[in-house]
Amino acid sequence: MAKQLNILTRGQIIPTALHQEMERSYLEYAMSVIVGRALPDVRDGLKPVHRRILYAMYELGLTSDRPFRKCARVVGDVLGKYHPHGDQSVYEALVRMVQDFTTRYPLLSGHGNFGSVDNDPAAAMRYTETRLAAVADQAMLQGISEAIVDFTNNFDNSQQEPVVLPAQLPFLILNGCTGIAVGMATNVPPHNAGEIIDGLIALIDNSSLTDEALWKLIPGPDFPTGGEILDTEGIREAYRTGKGLIPLRGVTKIETLYIEAKRRKERTAIIITELPYQVNKSAWIEKVAELVNLGKIDGIADIRDESDRQGMRVVVELKREIEPKTILNALYQQTALQINFGAIFLALVNNQPRQLSLRQLLEEFLAFREETLRRQYSHELNEVQQRVHLLEGLLLALENLKTVIEILTNAADGTTAKQRFQAELGISEAQSDSILAMPLRRLTGLERQKLQTEYEELQKRIQELQTLLGDRHELLKTLKKDFRTLKRKFSDERRTRILPPTKETTTSSKKSVVEVEKDNKSQISSEKSEIKANKSKLIPETKNKSRISPEKSEIKDNKVSLKETSPKLEASLLTLFTPQTPPEEALICLTHQGEIYWKTPYNDQQHSEQPLIYTQSLQKREKLIVITDSGKAYPVAINEIPPKNSQPISVLTLLSRTAQQDSERAVSVFLMPDGQKSHDLLLLTESGRIKRIDAAELEQIGNRGLALTKLKEQDRLNYVCWTKEGEEVAIATTGGRVLRFAVTDEQIPIMGRNAQGNMALRLRFGETIVGCVTLQAQDNLLLVSQLGYGKRLPINTLRLIKLGELGTTALQFSSKSDNLAGMVKAKSKQPVIILTNQKRHLMIDSDSVVKGSKDGVGDRIVQLQTKESIVAVMSSQM
Repeated sequence: MAKQLNILTRGQIIPTALHQEMERSYLEYAMSVIVGRALPDVRDGLKPVHRRILYAMYELGLTSDRPFRKCARVVGDVLGKYHPHGDQSVYEALVRMVQDFTTRYPLLSGHGNFGSVDNDPAAAMRYTETRLAAVADQAMLQGISEAIVDFTNNFDNSQQEPVVLPAQLPFLILNGCTGIAVGMATNVPPHNAGEIIDGLIALIDNSSLTDEALWKLIPGPDFPTGGEILDTEGIREAYRTGKGLIPLRGVTKIETLYIEAKRRKERTAIIITELPYQVNKSAWIEKVAELVNLGKIDGIADIRDESDRQGMRVVVELKREIEPKTILNALYQQTALQINFGAIFLALVNNQPRQLSLRQLLEEFLAFREETLRRQYSHELNEVQQRVHLLEGLLLALENLKTVIEILTNAADGTTAKQRFQAELGISEAQSDSILAMPLRRLTGLERQKLQTEYEELQKRIQELQTLLGDRHELLKTLKKDFRTLKRKFSDERRTRILPPTKETTTSSKKSVVEVEKDNKSQISSEKSEIKANKSKLIPETKNKSRISPEKSEIKDNKVSLKETSPKLEASLLTLFTPQTPPEEALICLTHQGEIYWKTPYNDQQHSEQPLIYTQSLQKREKLIVITDSGKAYPVAINEIPPKNSQPISVLTLLSRTAQQDSERAVSVFLMPDGQKSHDLLLLTESGRIKRIDAAELEQIGNRGLALTKLKEQDRLNYVCWTKEGEEVAIATTGGRVLRFAVTDEQIPIMGRNAQGNMALRLRFGETIVGCVTLQAQDNLLLVSQLGYGKRLPINTLRLIKLGELGTTALQFSSKSDNLAGMVKAKSKQPVIILTNQKRHLMIDSDSVVKGSKDGVGDRIVQLQTKESIVAVMSSQM
């Protein structure tokens, strides 16, 4: 029988209280879950599993410009090297980083089925493919090395993995994060990249920035699925304390459906186009159907999902005589159409969980980003100095070439030659090795010059790096420059709208003030004026009835007849109901606010106080052409334009519904034909792309519009000018630059409608285009700054340049806060309209502005009020 160990007498048992051991073990387990699984790091905003997935893909070379690879390969690498847990947990984390409805800025791109808002599962990992998204490649993993961030051993000490990734943006608050640890949880909402970057730059510029100022730059979360935030109080609480409830609801609208198959052809419906963040669409529809079947919501006739690749569309048909707002309120109260998002800004700071305010979160990231920049520049400085040291040895060897050849010829071996180099040339061992490794082609004159050029460039780089490391102000300037570059690359428009607390939050369809009927019937404004069934008792029926102005006429209860009205009212009513087709001598007029009407030339009465920027005689023309900022041209029938004494309308309301949705403003308006057959159209976009198209292209225009140019995403058409071969074009920017080009086939060729055009200029940061005119070499320009300074400048004082060049600074500024507000062609005895930020319009005569040279700030031509500035300058002809 084996002898039993008597461990009790050896003192190898340590008596411990059970509750103390349980407490210690539980705390160790809890901290392991908190640090190793559930909570993100405040620096890169990632949990360990996400960090390991990204780093494994980086090691596999799956960058944003490389082909996709199977997700199974990625999961296998992550499990085998860094994350020894279940494959499904790794794959689920990978899938979430691909889903654009879960992540505001997805870190991975995918091919295949990665799930949907209906909670459909992703396809198996053997079917799907992935790679790094551009934002992860360039703003998360760029330049990662042991010199920039700390690395540690993996689970079996066979590999090194990063402790944190060198994130250049605060992804914790950009993409948000949800995690449940032991005894604590985090729920950070996603935000808009442009707003967060603006907040970071503001904190760099002013570390004592008030919370109110910071919240103006970052007004609230921006969820990937859109929605509407109802109140800002919860946002402020979350930003101030790190915890708060944010009320969020879906986006709805009311539509009238026309159903031919049913006896009643019209039915009111609630259309849901956006659901709150993380709400399952199919589960929500099932919940609504369940509430209807249980009788908890009464008034819904049908509910169906009409969503497609264009976006979400859930139709809730209502029964007859049901008020849509009643059903909407029931849906808000009883379903997830309205939720409270519980924000908790909890993250790891120095491996310890901390609940942070918005300011603290951003400050922690800025401290980390500054540290990584210093480590990056220190590492680069060390490498550059080593390279300069070797170049000094090579250049010294080339200067003493005869000595080098003599040593190499007489040396018995490489070691002897190296020792003689060090002794006779006074160089280091590393320099001697580089001389021995130098190929013979280095002896040519061209190679010598390359070495000298590289040496001089590296010396400059050393000075720059030493300045950055020695001067924190310069380091922060570089940091801000990097932020602005990333903002230009990755920022986009806000998706979630923030409603003020007093605003009516139920969304209803907005009826247009003017409804244009295609069969030439009356055009009636239905918001304030209503004409009931016995309208024929008031006036005789006419084929073409004019628009009823609700502000000037209101007919109630059908008790008014023409016989009982005063002569003034009778004339007014006859004017409203009588057809008023414009005569041939009529003038088409457009105001600076985009309102259009016609008037007769013998009527000098001004339509309104708004100055005109376009007037043209009708002269038997049948079409008006409107070109919008969406890059499309639309026709407008002359008989749809109202007379001057009717209700003013915007020119955009005369276009098709598609045009009104796609366009924000009309860029150019002109009658067709306009004596411009020998001319071309010059188009300039917001980003600076320019092209010339043949005016004959407009002959193909139809009621649906005609695309004149192809615009990139987020680009808009800004200027349209008539031009022809031999003229010149001048483009002005807010920085006071004016670029003068010759209109030639070589410089600005005629292109097709599907071309994007050539890049005319490169805009500097914060710079925009404020003017584009075509003119002759003897013409003058009028430049006006935001603070009211201006000058009249002969165009021939500016040099002709080619596309892409910088141009000439034509207006200097006496104040750093001043910028160029606008540039127009200075025509004799033609007024210029100046608009200010206080909604004032001022008229000046260009002849009254003194001529000047391209140097100087010009003269003050407009007296402005306190805090008033000029926002636009327009000529009185388009």
